[in-house]
Amino acid sequence: MGRLTTGAPGAVVFRTLDAVLGELELRVLDVDDDRDLDLVHEWVRRPWAAFWGLGGHSRDELREVYRFVDSLPSHHAFLLRRDGEPIVLLQTYEPEHDPVGEHYDVRTGDVGVHFFLGGRGAPAPGFTTRVLLVLADFVFADPGALRVVVEPDIGNERAIARMTRFGFTPGPEIALEHKTARLAFLERAAFEERAARPPVVG
Repeated sequence: MGRLTTGAPGAVVFRTLDAVLGELELRVLDVDDDRDLDLVHEWVRRPWAAFWGLGGHSRDELREVYRFVDSLPSHHAFLLRRDGEPIVLLQTYEPEHDPVGEHYDVRTGDVGVHFFLGGRGAPAPGFTTRVLLVLADFVFADPGALRVVVEPDIGNERAIARMTRFGFTPGPEIALEHKTARLAFLERAAFEERAARPPVVG
């Protein structure tokens, strides 16, 4: 059973309507489209994006990184757009085919997720929680996805606290090549319970 949704570069793979955020659409990242490449290159060079580990890459180097990602059946990258405006870079992966999987016992149905908030659009209450709900809804739309795995930087206490409030269970601290991270896990049942409640936190 599959657990990672993907498509051709630029293809729309998920679309939903949020009462506050408006229309949200996930498209497969297309780094051969200069608009996607320029956007991601600008995002990863921001000071607070150091954890992403790509800030020192040139445009051409970044293009090659994501061409390589696109070549892997175990890793995928997307842009989330809010009413047409890109706001999030999302990556999904199979943990057993990633360095993260060397640091914990991977379970059947695990889906690793990296996401970078690059934009917001108009102010909206509960913005980050609503975005997290959309991203989790996309991942769990695949019936083979049973648990989401994230690994925020151990120093990003705000992100860890937000994940815990959302329903993630904190896991062990792990040492990756470019950061020390805290694993956290979101079971499908916990997400379904969370999705049934209104997103009232930011």
